[in-house]
Amino acid sequence: MIIKKFQGKNEVETIDLAKKELGPNIVVMNVKSVKRKGLLRLLYSPLTEVTVALEEESERIATEKREIAKRQTSSIDLNTNESAIVNTGLDKNFQTGRVLEDKLDNLQSLIVESFQKPEDNKQEDVSEESNESESFMRLLYNKMVENEVDEKYANQIIDDIEKINKTNTPIDYMLANVYQKMILKFGVPTGITPALNNPKVVFFLGPTGVGKTTTIAKIASKFSVVQKKKIVLLTADTYRIAAAEQLRTYASILDVPFRVIYSVEELETAIKDFSVYDYIFIDTAGHSHQNETQKDEMNEFIHSVDHSCESENYLVLSTTTKYKDLLGIADTYSTITKYKLIFTKLDETSSLGNILNLRLHTGATLSYVTYGQNVPDDIEEFNPQKTVKLLLGGKRL
Repeated sequence: MIIKKFQGKNEVETIDLAKKELGPNIVVMNVKSVKRKGLLRLLYSPLTEVTVALEEESERIATEKREIAKRQTSSIDLNTNESAIVNTGLDKNFQTGRVLEDKLDNLQSLIVESFQKPEDNKQEDVSEESNESESFMRLLYNKMVENEVDEKYANQIIDDIEKINKTNTPIDYMLANVYQKMILKFGVPTGITPALNNPKVVFFLGPTGVGKTTTIAKIASKFSVVQKKKIVLLTADTYRIAAAEQLRTYASILDVPFRVIYSVEELETAIKDFSVYDYIFIDTAGHSHQNETQKDEMNEFIHSVDHSCESENYLVLSTTTKYKDLLGIADTYSTITKYKLIFTKLDETSSLGNILNLRLHTGATLSYVTYGQNVPDDIEEFNPQKTVKLLLGGKRL
């Protein structure tokens, strides 16, 4: 099999380049956005990278025969809303019948090692197939728990899949159903959206030490440099001088307005002063989720803009924070306002289960994730497919 990567301005153009070189029978394995290198990354939008595969003729024929055999031995209904890959709009690659990218990377090799039978034992019966299915589902469950997915959520996913699995269901289909079920649970991530009438006020909330200020700088860079939007940076974090100075420095580099806000009245004045701008990003003070006084102050501050402009709230959480503390933080801010979730420090942990846990616990929409200190890099919109692969044992690139 030939596997090769191509880059272009968009997905359609890049796939056309691949077809011109390798022919029309290519299989698209992955599509992602990649940053340009050097100074070009500040001047131009990211490139689209497409990974394609081309099977040799003999291999392609063998694959087709295996797929026909699978369809003949499986009665699984791939048209049910939650088990189906088709029509969800979440995984274009699988909609066209393409296999999961490298069987979730190294997970397939683990499957082969766990379930490969000796050459002298060719007899299979219903009992053996049932045991194999149970063992495989247990393997997926263990992978989720190892990656710190809460046991109750891991059990829910496995139980839902076992309800639709039937005798002789191929492992590939079982894996695909678990994969898609988890993607559905993550939902469709959405980032900051423009206001109908400018400006859009965006509050960044969360405890100290999670990387709020750096995250704001990354997002501000994307909107200002790449999207050419008029933005303003404000900080209400008057407790930490270093945080205010850090944001002031970023504002100077981006050549955008900056202001320190000490009260609700000053916030209202700033919104009027910058009414012609597209976005006003506000860094709020981090505080203990157990401090009721600070909680009331935050509530008043955030809702003071409700009557004057459109706003969005983003709760910034670190993936390195203990699960119990994350629940407490999320519950506290839920009593203040509705929010979307940003997760930081993905590069500092090997387990991403808390992203799924908090998504299911809060019901909040996921937006961005960060994975380093580099500004404006090291941030991207949350990718459900990539995260699910890691939660099921795939390799981190």
